[in-house]
Amino acid sequence: MIYTITLNPSIDYVIHINQLHLGELNKMENEMKFPGGKGINVSRLLHELKYDTTALGFLGGFTGDFIVGELNNKGIRAKFTPIHGETRINIKLKSETETEINGLGPEILPHEADHLLCQLGDLTRQDMIILSGSTPPSLNNDYLQQLIEQIASSGASFVTDTTGNALKSVLPYRPLLVKPNMEELGGLFGVTLSSLNEVVYYGKKLLDLGTQYAIVSMAGDGALLFTEEGIYQGSTPAGHVKNSVGAGDSMIAAFAGKWKETGDVMEAFRMGLASGSATAFSDDLAKAEDIYPLLNKIDITRIEGKKKHED
Repeated sequence: MIYTITLNPSIDYVIHINQLHLGELNKMENEMKFPGGKGINVSRLLHELKYDTTALGFLGGFTGDFIVGELNNKGIRAKFTPIHGETRINIKLKSETETEINGLGPEILPHEADHLLCQLGDLTRQDMIILSGSTPPSLNNDYLQQLIEQIASSGASFVTDTTGNALKSVLPYRPLLVKPNMEELGGLFGVTLSSLNEVVYYGKKLLDLGTQYAIVSMAGDGALLFTEEGIYQGSTPAGHVKNSVGAGDSMIAAFAGKWKETGDVMEAFRMGLASGSATAFSDDLAKAEDIYPLLNKIDITRIEGKKKHED
């Protein structure tokens, strides 16, 4: 089973306005509401690609009821921990430019946090966990590490999509995959990355610090895959970008699902690139029929065959 953990889920409220006038009354052209949060996005894409998945995390209030109802309607298994607070709403305003306004998230009580940790006690080596997204401010700073320690002790593989000190803290636990973008990779090491060579140098350090694989996304320039055997650059197919929400989650979902199915990292990388691109070209997360035609439009080139950097 592939489990996803979303500590701070949301309703993503997408609003389209032809032209936004600040300080004035604006009328929306249309609106859409989706169950949101990075882990939930991953479960939705995994389900779309026919991989077994169960969504975990915290949900509460009428907003939490909406998310559970939407997931149930799609046939996605959900075993969220109920909380007394209300799940947040994130606003995605699409006009001349795209603007996002994200809620902080609810308070998580100690017994609610403990319940999720207990759920992970049933994990086995055959399971995979994908932990991504922000953490509610009320949770202890070490809560993420508690989750990772529980996962690691079970022998299950795990993928994490986080940044900064949180990312650095999980690397010694040998995650299957981490996926920073260029800015996040630079921030991890306190540098600004402006060239491919710099991305390659610091991407290798992620392997040295413990991760088994790393994908560094570079927007329109595709992504780099770092493995012990070599470094590979994957292109992204041409298309009209309509949606920046969920593209990274789609890449992670497809990579994880294909890797668990086949154990082939290159197949997983190709599927991840296709899925991330297909979502970027869609109003919501991509459908399978959008993803598979892109597989043959992706070029993957080996750019280096040596793992370690030399100091």
